[in-house]
Amino acid sequence: MRYEAPKTLEQAVQLLSGANGRARVLAGGTDLLIQMRSGRLEPELLIDIKSIAEMRSIKAGAGGYSVGAAVTCMELIEDEGFAKAWPGIVDGVKYIGSVQVKGRATMGGNLCNASPAADSVPSLIAAGAVACIAGPNGRREVPVDSFVTGPGKTMLAPGELVVSFLLPLRAPHSGDAYLRFTPRTEMDIAVVGAAVNLTLDKKGVCSHARVCLGAVAARALLVPEAAAALTGTKVDAAALAKMAAAASAACKPIDDKRGTKEYRIKVAGVMAGRAAAMALERAGRQV
Repeated sequence: MRYEAPKTLEQAVQLLSGANGRARVLAGGTDLLIQMRSGRLEPELLIDIKSIAEMRSIKAGAGGYSVGAAVTCMELIEDEGFAKAWPGIVDGVKYIGSVQVKGRATMGGNLCNASPAADSVPSLIAAGAVACIAGPNGRREVPVDSFVTGPGKTMLAPGELVVSFLLPLRAPHSGDAYLRFTPRTEMDIAVVGAAVNLTLDKKGVCSHARVCLGAVAARALLVPEAAAALTGTKVDAAALAKMAAAASAACKPIDDKRGTKEYRIKVAGVMAGRAAAMALERAGRQV
């Protein structure tokens, strides 16, 4: 196996596109190295992207935030400006393994691993985040909600990699939150995850909302019906109940050792309601 650590994005794309599908991108390696050790993956080339400056930066601009795909979870958690702007995304990042794992793991890797239970992905989708992609045919942008196509599968074309994430500038009185349910309190895989992002107008009415669920379908699930239940309301108890029911109705889970279909469907509504209440509080008003 060959190891390369390119200094530029152009070099990384050239290496990746020239490997005929036998290369893997190494960011934190917290998923990739486990898959290699188990024999699930046997790449001929590892392309370490941690030396590429564009992929290692967190930048605030007039249009919002740009976060490099190789920024570690701990770097994101410790960035005070980002944590204040997007606390719901930080919620999800905090659930990714132990402190040691968060010191290596990245949102880019969490997304590209394409687990239905990935903790950072629902918050990114609820935020309306866009993935910036580079490849042999240039650059393109793809909404995170359409990036994963199934368990372990993404819409990346041969030779492409995720460079960064773009997060829009937040309107006043906006809040977001992510919550998950697991059998253990730490270092476990989500049975259900729920992310809510909302904005209130000057009268306290919800003018915009996005709701995303994790671990209840083949990929993280954006639920427009749940968002619609909040929009145009003061996010009162009735609106939250309607939103929770819409969240549960959208679920398409599997049975496994962590929970039955019926259990996940029930818990999804509960977690979505709690995440909405937390997002509402962060937007500046309690239920």
